Amino acid sequence: MIEIINPATEEVLSEWLPLSEAEIEDSLSRAQRGFEHFWRGLELEERLVRVERLGQLLKEREEDLARLISLEMGKVFKEAKAEIKKCQLLCAHYVDEAEAALRPLNVSTEAQKSYVSFEPLGVVLGIMPWNFPFWQALRFAVPTLISGNTVLLKSASNVMGCGEKIEELFEEAGFPEGVFQNIKILGRNTAGLIADPRVKALSLTGSTEVGRKVAALAGQHLKKAVLELGGSDPVVVLDDADLDWAAEQCLRSRLANAGQSCIAAKRLIVTQKNYADFVERLKEGLSPLKWGDPFAEETAYGPMARKDLRDELKEQVERSLHQGARCVIGGEVPDQKGFFYQASLLDEVGPGHAAFEEELFGPVLAVVPVRSEDEAIRLANQTSFGLGASVYSQDLDRAEHVARKQLEAGNCFVNDLVRSHPRLPFGGVKDSGWGRELSFFGPREFCNIKTVYIR
Repeated sequence: MIEIINPATEEVLSEWLPLSEAEIEDSLSRAQRGFEHFWRGLELEERLVRVERLGQLLKEREEDLARLISLEMGKVFKEAKAEIKKCQLLCAHYVDEAEAALRPLNVSTEAQKSYVSFEPLGVVLGIMPWNFPFWQALRFAVPTLISGNTVLLKSASNVMGCGEKIEELFEEAGFPEGVFQNIKILGRNTAGLIADPRVKALSLTGSTEVGRKVAALAGQHLKKAVLELGGSDPVVVLDDADLDWAAEQCLRSRLANAGQSCIAAKRLIVTQKNYADFVERLKEGLSPLKWGDPFAEETAYGPMARKDLRDELKEQVERSLHQGARCVIGGEVPDQKGFFYQASLLDEVGPGHAAFEEELFGPVLAVVPVRSEDEAIRLANQTSFGLGASVYSQDLDRAEHVARKQLEAGNCFVNDLVRSHPRLPFGGVKDSGWGRELSFFGPREFCNIKTVYIR
């Protein structure tokens, strides 16, 4: 039995038993039957009726679903509600925009008729993380289902209750048997699913280490894969930045979800002109923030999702300090129940430090001093990751040039924190993965982009 533990209290919430081999086979068979005998042939309008109903259910159950998120992975309740609202926005977006995303593209050739159509592949496996248990699952599943594929969702072990609830919502919204299934398996069982010829493609959101293994398996079996992996997102604060605004957004980005976000502001790269002032603003903003019960109104950030994650973050911070970084505030594990880590501010961080070279997946801000704007951009790109990046400047033309032409990331934001949005494609470069979710790219990722030529 696998235990789901409340990270704020360390109490066991529930237990679940992984599927047997026979049960996994049954899930695969139902997914294949659902694709072949019903879902692939259904008109898009009929699929969208169900997506619209799913959005309505998310709205009706918002409080209960948010509570489940907070209990299973420790997210502050108001942030958990925001996650469910974002899922509602996702459904509404695709109800409005799916037809345009999947409409055949006419192409002028010497033929009487030629066009590109977007046809479903079949069963698609989603291996999803715990940090946004509803959003990550739905941002993969909804556009994949709209395209006519069926979905097997492998939820993370510590949020399996969320995965089960998502399956219930799909069933209540009218999705037929086998079209969407949450499969209760452990990570080691995914290799067999990837190898199975009925699984035509897969999507993974997770660590770069796991991404390499999954990509190798997908390549071995010639399966299409979308990978959204780790990030060590730089924030470049140029000489003319609005420091109050930049500091506020960095704190928001880094502390949301207790810092457990791939696109959180992780390396704050600040020129010498503003460095001391910026560090002071961060310290002033961080000092009064309270951690604790995710359901308490005054709580700014909750626990980390698991003890091993908290312990790993503690070790990374200690290593960074040993390597020459300085702890301005925080750096402590509170003496209380729960997997809490005090929000921390490190300055004098630089290349070679763990806080610069590795992804710190928790509430730790790392400030990097540089002599010039050119050095800031160089250090921003001096990473194996490339998921998100942001630049702060009051010269919008200059900032846009930096974002578009100089920063190496899949998502570059000017004067704002990096975040995903249903209307914008989301994904990374370098060790942050490949492929894109959301926007009109999402429904097309798991399609056969088919050329039709009629002489």
